[in-house]
Amino acid sequence: MDREVFEIVKGMDGKAPETLLALQCAPLLTGLKMSNLLIVPQGYLEQVARMLAGTDIFSYILYMGEEKAVLLLYRARPLEKYLAEPNVREVLGQSGYRSLGLRDLLASFAARYTAYRNKQAGFPHEMGLFLGYPVEDVVGFVENKGKNYLYAGYWKVYRNKKQKQQLFRKYDRAKEALIRLLAQGVNLSDVICVCSDNW
Repeated sequence: MDREVFEIVKGMDGKAPETLLALQCAPLLTGLKMSNLLIVPQGYLEQVARMLAGTDIFSYILYMGEEKAVLLLYRARPLEKYLAEPNVREVLGQSGYRSLGLRDLLASFAARYTAYRNKQAGFPHEMGLFLGYPVEDVVGFVENKGKNYLYAGYWKVYRNKKQKQQLFRKYDRAKEALIRLLAQGVNLSDVICVCSDNW
């Protein structure tokens, strides 16, 4: 993050839902990514829903903690298409997923994630697939137990390092641009609607 944007962020309300969305989900909101995690205080769920209303971004509650909620924000068509790819389906099948319908997949993943958060199961590494990470990096992470990666950015990279470094730079620029727009008073829902054309 460049110095100017860093100063803008320092001047923003870091607890405001718009700020949390911009900082955590800029690649999704600007149309570069199909899904992102969002962690917010439970009291923000209605505000987040209002900001996403009328856009092509959906939210699914993965976990409700004592104070915070973990949501998967996603664009349905691209995520469903990605999760239906044969190599992705194979990894999901190896992880115990049986249904291919998006709602069923999300429900199963939420149950696994909740079990992990409640210390009843190990970490569900298939999370990377639900976040749209390349399958080779999800498999590489599991096979290497998180070690021996080529590069670490938004996720750990095991193949195509240069291509993913370029992608991560785009994600960074999207976050900076979104923060600048919010600081200028641009409505987050308007940004989402304009950027939805990418899909």
